[in-house]
Amino acid sequence: MSYSKLPGSGKSSYHLVDHELVFHELGLTKSKIFLDLGCGIGDYVIAAAEIIGPGGIAYGIDGWTEGIDILKKRAQDRRLTNVQTFVASVSDHLPLPDQTVDICLIAAALHDFIRHGGIEVPLKETARVLKPAGILGVVEFKKIDGPPGPPVLIRLSPEETGTLIASFGFQQIKTLGVGPYTYLIVASKMNQFI
Repeated sequence: MSYSKLPGSGKSSYHLVDHELVFHELGLTKSKIFLDLGCGIGDYVIAAAEIIGPGGIAYGIDGWTEGIDILKKRAQDRRLTNVQTFVASVSDHLPLPDQTVDICLIAAALHDFIRHGGIEVPLKETARVLKPAGILGVVEFKKIDGPPGPPVLIRLSPEETGTLIASFGFQQIKTLGVGPYTYLIVASKMNQFI
């Protein structure tokens, strides 16, 4: 199945989320290296690039070619030279070196990773590219009936998300609501996995 036909392609949680709160809780500041895994058209990437400035890098990775093309154009239009994009399946090796990313965000995509290939590779690869003190942020829809968001049957509760990421070496730091429909989990790598 092509990525452009996968459910969720093109849809963004960005306007349903208090993204300023998300970035604050993730510790996004000047000169950080940021990765949005499953970035779509790059709403979070563009906003992060503006926060981190030219001393940082905002990476956007997605298997949806059209979304990456839109993100590239948006970055060019805003003259953001710190945005780097990759068309890549999250089920494969990420095209980034080991321990180079400060913050990785997976926004309203973890449930899709599970449905379309699993979470083992994307979470292992996230742990690989994060620096030893790196932070993982996961935004997901609350396990309530929608719309907006995916069907309730595929939504992940904060407890389910916390258990999933813990099995790949992430320790939950905090969980908080970031909108009427969404929550954020902030996690770090556990020492034995570094």
